[in-house]
Amino acid sequence: MPEYEFRDLYVPRGVSRRAATQLLTDHAEYGHWELDRTRLYPDGSRRVRLRRRIIRQLRATW
Repeated sequence: MPEYEFRDLYVPRGVSRRAATQLLTDHAEYGHWELDRTRLYPDGSRRVRLRRRIIRQLRATW
């Protein structure tokens, strides 16, 4: 079963949809994050949860 690490982002209500999309695209492209969950609040703010897979390297025993 894969392990993930998570990052929660808060996007205030004054941020446009285009700017929020650019922010998430940058995280995905350069940090290898993927979208896990998005929550839109009545005041227009957003909470976004990103995740990325943790790749563990096995130690070689000689």
